[in-house]
Amino acid sequence: MAVHVTVIGTGYLGATQAACLAESGCRVLGVDTDEEKVRALQAGGVPFYEPGLQELVARHVATGALRFTTSFAEAADFGEVHFLCVGTPQRADGLDADLGALYAAVAALVPLLRRQCLVVGKSTVPAGTAERLAPLLATAPAGGDVDLAWNPEFLREGHAVRDTLRPDRIVAGVRSELAEKVLRGVYAAQLDAGVPFVVTDLATAQLVKVAANAFLATRVSLMNAMADLCESAGADVLSLVQAVGHDQRIGAHYLHPGLGFGGGCLGKDIRALQAQAHRLGLEPVAGLLAHVDEINTARRGQVVRLAGELCGGSVAARRVGVLGAAFKPDSDDVRDSPALDVAHRLHEAGAVVAVYDPAARANAQRSHPWLQHVGSAAEAAAGADVLLHLTEWEEFRALDPDDLGGRVAHRRIVDARNALDADRWRLSGWQFRGLGRPA
Repeated sequence: MAVHVTVIGTGYLGATQAACLAESGCRVLGVDTDEEKVRALQAGGVPFYEPGLQELVARHVATGALRFTTSFAEAADFGEVHFLCVGTPQRADGLDADLGALYAAVAALVPLLRRQCLVVGKSTVPAGTAERLAPLLATAPAGGDVDLAWNPEFLREGHAVRDTLRPDRIVAGVRSELAEKVLRGVYAAQLDAGVPFVVTDLATAQLVKVAANAFLATRVSLMNAMADLCESAGADVLSLVQAVGHDQRIGAHYLHPGLGFGGGCLGKDIRALQAQAHRLGLEPVAGLLAHVDEINTARRGQVVRLAGELCGGSVAARRVGVLGAAFKPDSDDVRDSPALDVAHRLHEAGAVVAVYDPAARANAQRSHPWLQHVGSAAEAAAGADVLLHLTEWEEFRALDPDDLGGRVAHRRIVDARNALDADRWRLSGWQFRGLGRPA
């Protein structure tokens, strides 16, 4: 018989988890306090862009395997397993994660739990959070029949459906054999497909996601630091990457230098880990993470500097065309977007900035209404003194430099993602600069 699952929080993580569990054979009820979002989802819509997700939601809503509600009472009656999938953004007053939504969800659910069930945290939280939630769960009417587990998420925006249906691994932080058995049942389809199932304690499970993000962020920032060295020494970072990537101890994965990371997860997760390291007196760890963050943010200023160099020393009163607003391709997410941060810095330096993104135009316009937002790469390039490639959409790789050359005021481009064919653009008469590459 299908497992009855609730997913509390229907943002990016929750909507993906709900749809993919329905695809895996569970009966799923999504829960959110946002009535407008619930209505959209119940109608088969998804209020953000993620390849393949819209189709999953529409299909399983139509069959009844997936439903959405604002009622925690309905969720408590329905669910054998309750997944906590609410956001944990960075606090406004510091580096720590804001756990307010998580505690609010638990406070709304726990008084209604009157039968045996498993509450499973998926939200990214500091180690120790689950241990602080456990006493709250013990106050449920069902008492000791409410168990707690932690099952961190490892979604990549643009690949979230694949990452949920066929993840690299499933991590289960549990306190009992029964909790492990229940999670194995929920993820039976993935386990049958050979996905590794890693069983840990609660504290380790909470650390896995932030540890993975810290490793990834450090790798990205170290490679970008090498790009700075290459640029100063007259070396080519792409050739360096090719040579270093052949080392089997290192590998080529995530060695690509560029504008750096952004989005709603990586940056805030390493800052939350930095804050926890400070509290634990682990200053070398905190210092390392602070430097990783600093190197990453500095990439944005480097792009502004290169744009100014190509414009003769300043972008003031210059027209700048920006290709990309989302923090990464195949997403409409503009949270902590390096592309929009660069566009904003150019605007503050006196430039006239026109931004184009294939999917994130509406979100970018809401967050940065003072910039010009246009509907095509050609419009962004029109009359531009310099063009910036800031999000590596496939559409931008396919651009014709001869065609764009007839639209700009000057053939100058900064490839901040090192994704364009430099020789092709130079042969078309463009001054071409890439991060970590010789001028």
